[in-house]
Amino acid sequence: MIGRWLGSRTNRVQRTSPLAAVLMPPSAGVLACRALDPVNEPVRHAEFAVTDTMGRPVVSGGADPFGSFMTTVPAGEYRLAVSAEGYTPYRATTQVAENSLASLGDVTLQVARPAELPGPGDWEIESAHSSIGFTARHIGLARIHGQFKSFAGVIRISEPVEHSAMHVVIDAASIDTNMRMRDDHLRSADFLDVAKFPTLEFYSDRFVHKGGNRWAVTGALSLHGVTRTVTLDTEYLGLGNGMEGEVRAACRATTELHRDDFTVSWQTMLARGIAVVGPSIKVDLDVQVVRKG
Repeated sequence: MIGRWLGSRTNRVQRTSPLAAVLMPPSAGVLACRALDPVNEPVRHAEFAVTDTMGRPVVSGGADPFGSFMTTVPAGEYRLAVSAEGYTPYRATTQVAENSLASLGDVTLQVARPAELPGPGDWEIESAHSSIGFTARHIGLARIHGQFKSFAGVIRISEPVEHSAMHVVIDAASIDTNMRMRDDHLRSADFLDVAKFPTLEFYSDRFVHKGGNRWAVTGALSLHGVTRTVTLDTEYLGLGNGMEGEVRAACRATTELHRDDFTVSWQTMLARGIAVVGPSIKVDLDVQVVRKG
């Protein structure tokens, strides 16, 4: 009776141990951490990156709903970096022993100081240091990567910044996927029909601050003769100085477009049941702006 009680009690302890749910390979240990904000609430969107002492990546991942991160790694010394939008990154070094738990416990992330915004006035896109790229699926298999090589745009920064506006014009014929035959087809009436619709245009007067360096820029995109509302998920990167000392501002932005929204379809192939280009296209922008002369 006593033996059965002791056995069941041991099993309960093992099941409630932090290591009980972790499959432990030989010569490995567990590294754990929890990210909290200054008022001790979990930072659910925290990202964790583990590297070795030479700076080589070992493992990375996001926090669970409680702000926690746990991983198995070979026994050894590691560096852990914890980052989250709006917070100053946290870094620590720890030793992980074989068949044991190395826990850094609760780590408090400090709120980062927002990057300085560009001053009021007209700022133009500096195309030599900017890019407008896209990624699409080809016949449901490989990804096609491309870009538009010719574009121009102006951002009128207001006070407050939320009242700013921007206008970007893209030369449709400048599409480039590093394959001439495919690019000629994309320019044809089957897709962009650049002879009839020579430009893509985006206009926005809605800048919404989402916290930290994140902004949502919502506006109207005109493509292939159709205009739809599009929101750019934007990360502001701050101010810097160029080679000639001029002040620059930079940002990254992404959005997803659906071909059917803009009636961009290769009808001949669709009639045969073949989707040459996937239904959605991811757009990535890297932009630098300078004050307009």
